[in-house]
Amino acid sequence: MCKILFINNCQLYFIIYISLPTLEKDNEIIDIDPFTVFGLFNKSSMKEINRKSIIKYIADEFNINAKIPTSFNSIPVLNNQNATFYNFIGYRNDSDIDDLWELFSSALDYSKNPTQANRDKVSKFFDRVINQKGNGNSKITMGLYWISPDTFLNLDSRNTWYIYEAGKIPDNIVSILPKVEEKISANKYFDIMKKISEYLKSSASNLKNFKELSFEAWRYSEEINHKEKSKKVQSQRDDKGSGLADEDVDTIHYWIYTPGEGARKWDEFYEKGIMGIGWEKIGDLNQYSTKEEMKKAMKEKINPNGSFMNDALATWQFVYEMKKGDIIFVKKGRTQIIGRGVVVSDYYFDTTLDSEFPNLRNVKWTHKGEWEHPGQAITKTLTDITPFTNYVEKLEALFSEDNDGEIFKEQEIEYPIYDRNKFLEEVYMDEEDYDTLLELVRNKKNVILQGPPGVGKTYAAKRLAYSMMGVKDQTRIMMVQFHQSYSYEDFIEGFRPSITDGGFEIKKGSFYNFCKKAADDIENEYFFIIDEINRGNISKIFGELFMLIENDKRGNSLQLLYSNEKFFVPKNIYIIGMMNTADRSLAFIDYALRRRFAFFEIKPGFKSKGFSIYTKQLNNKKLNSLIECVERLNNVIADDETLGEGFLIGHSYFCNIDEVNDKVLSNIVEYELIPLIKEYWFDEPSKVKEWADYLRSAIK
Repeated sequence: MCKILFINNCQLYFIIYISLPTLEKDNEIIDIDPFTVFGLFNKSSMKEINRKSIIKYIADEFNINAKIPTSFNSIPVLNNQNATFYNFIGYRNDSDIDDLWELFSSALDYSKNPTQANRDKVSKFFDRVINQKGNGNSKITMGLYWISPDTFLNLDSRNTWYIYEAGKIPDNIVSILPKVEEKISANKYFDIMKKISEYLKSSASNLKNFKELSFEAWRYSEEINHKEKSKKVQSQRDDKGSGLADEDVDTIHYWIYTPGEGARKWDEFYEKGIMGIGWEKIGDLNQYSTKEEMKKAMKEKINPNGSFMNDALATWQFVYEMKKGDIIFVKKGRTQIIGRGVVVSDYYFDTTLDSEFPNLRNVKWTHKGEWEHPGQAITKTLTDITPFTNYVEKLEALFSEDNDGEIFKEQEIEYPIYDRNKFLEEVYMDEEDYDTLLELVRNKKNVILQGPPGVGKTYAAKRLAYSMMGVKDQTRIMMVQFHQSYSYEDFIEGFRPSITDGGFEIKKGSFYNFCKKAADDIENEYFFIIDEINRGNISKIFGELFMLIENDKRGNSLQLLYSNEKFFVPKNIYIIGMMNTADRSLAFIDYALRRRFAFFEIKPGFKSKGFSIYTKQLNNKKLNSLIECVERLNNVIADDETLGEGFLIGHSYFCNIDEVNDKVLSNIVEYELIPLIKEYWFDEPSKVKEWADYLRSAIK
């Protein structure tokens, strides 16, 4: 014990160059307990290398011959702001540190000889120290687990969540466990340990002891955190060009990648079926929640003066944005492509497989060889090139045949099933309207969904396509958005700058490429979705294709404007456009457009069966009152000669609400509905005030 008294911030810092928490007022340590000593190297902010340094120092001081730990995964850690098990002088009782020592020694005795007498002694001091100011159930059970993990169960927040809430422990076991309060009694603690231990030893459990449970709680919580981060990132990466991908329908992304400087790791990675990036000095990348954290770690551990902006982006994308099914193009230098593959695993950290490149993903490499790069590649290690569609097409064209001259076939993907019932469950539309819409699309092949804002036109369009295909196959849907600058060159073909010789070349547009794709798969249906179709110059965008999209002209060909190529629109393509009827700037619609499209009115779905089920599940009186008020407002809007049904307020203002509260409802009223009616009745302020008051009153 006397040697421990010499450990203070100043003295130990000069030995191992690591700052430690304040252990006493003014660092004048008079006494210390053993749990706090363990806490010196078990804190949430501590880097692994520093943990090892402190442990080594303590081992040397006490001539401990046990090996220094190499991994700390799943070891529970203290909050940095509460790093001692005792209060400082003036705030603690005289016996507080002695009681911690008594708990420590009695717990060790109990771990060696679990008699009732030893248990009683542990219980006595457990109840004392857990009620000291600053201590609690999580902290004290964590300390006991540190000193004897085979005997004592750690009940920190992660383990408690895993046991009681994660759904991994059977309900019949959880239901008989005592509740975990902030300061649990020793009797309850021993009861929980007994019941969990019995379960772990039974045939019903895959885990056999407290250590395995603690590790699995850590692993599973990290997996959940990773998925949550990935979801957040996925929502940022999906765009309209990919068809507004759902959570269960990932859009394939394309990456260009260099396996080490000069591609020196390529042969090894190809042989092992992996791809890796370095940054071994900053450890497991899962520990970082943001790109900023990754960049900060790079500065701290590699170079404090480095920018690391692109490096942090690449590591973040490698962990959280890259997905299984994404395509990898392997480059060497800026002029050579040497391989292609498909990602087949999530990110993982493994220093045993490659200590220099421990951040890994498994890849099914489909090609290896040498191909001339179309242009010059960028120098970054990893880049998402998905937005550069022409570039991706040129790279894919290099691999139309494999090394033996046979066409390479991708692994078939199973897509989630989607049918009529699923559509009606998700899209708030009557069954009769759905059947009518389906018939229109089948017969006309070109349909425009028109309606006021907030009725879910875009949402319905994609799900209509899914329901017709029977599966959520993202690869057979493409979405674009028209605007005043959108042109024939974007849609069909046109001259664009060449990346190879600095001149110009004919590049194919989105609709042209989609038609070619559909023509090669004539047995399946394809859907081209156009958002804001009335915002573009339709005649200019479609050009000579205006005739070819008609139902009875499908399959006929015309010569294209730039390439003199014969082109046709295949019969298995359906075009679905969306049009906002409340946009005052778009009163005129091209008559040629009207003749070639059927127009289907999407109405507010407040009365639909699906919306009724949705609001019943939310079960909120204020929400129901607000919806009733909006329905009355819609009646007034419909009867207004200057507005009409094309300006009704849609149901989507109330969709995707996870939890209804006053703040959520107030935000809908103040920042969505009232600004909308101000625009509608910009010249009738008294009417705006009247209905603003009605809307606000509905949620009081």
